[in-house]
Amino acid sequence: MEPERATITGKVLKRRIAPGSKSDRVGAVLKDGAGRLYALRRAGGNAFRDAMVDGLVGKTITGAGIISGGSFIMDDWTVESAASNGQMTKARPKPRL
Repeated sequence: MEPERATITGKVLKRRIAPGSKSDRVGAVLKDGAGRLYALRRAGGNAFRDAMVDGLVGKTITGAGIISGGSFIMDDWTVESAASNGQMTKARPKPRL
């Protein structure tokens, strides 16, 4: 199956990924509004452990990237943050060097 380009908004959670396989691990997943879970990765990042992606756990994000199998590989994202007036604003995280 060819990877498809997508933009997904959802909550980043920590869950078990690929249970029972050689890739079995606890990692970041993105739960979209329909309840689908995607193993969350960053383009160019480590597929098994990425501190930048781990830093998104507990936050709601909008990510742009590709869906490949059960993974969402982001090349850009914004973190949704609640403003004091109850509206949502977007803030782009600064890359860690």
